Amino acid sequence: MIDGPYFVLVVLGLLGTAVVAGVFCGFSTFVMKGLASLPPAQGAAAMQAINISAVTPAFMLVFVGTAVLCAVLAVVTFVLWPDEGTVALLLGSALYLVGCFGVTMVANVPRNDTLAALDPGTREAAAYWQRYVSEWTMWNHVRTAASVGAALCYLLALA
Repeated sequence: MIDGPYFVLVVLGLLGTAVVAGVFCGFSTFVMKGLASLPPAQGAAAMQAINISAVTPAFMLVFVGTAVLCAVLAVVTFVLWPDEGTVALLLGSALYLVGCFGVTMVANVPRNDTLAALDPGTREAAAYWQRYVSEWTMWNHVRTAASVGAALCYLLALA
């Protein structure tokens, strides 16, 4: 059984990945659908504002802090190599680090940067907006599933 400070790390990893999964799930299930239903200029402008306001200390602490915690859990798991939960802990860390954090850096952030550089009222922005919504949301589904998977793995490691 996982115990002591290692237990606390796993519980914090579970909570962090679950909170991030919830945020991304909200975006996938209703935020992006609501933005997509707006005229392109309004949807693009709203998403630009969301992307600016998302980079707050509170969200970054949860999002980046969870990535750091998952990396620490992976290293500690390799060092301690516990009798139970090893595979679940390593898989949970990999799911979050690659499927959530990594996908954010290589798929979602570049799309956000492209959107940020556009004037929402232009034809170029309207054309990009349609592609953005589809592609960004698809990658957000991946981030959501990876975060849920990571949380489930950490939960199974504790069972």
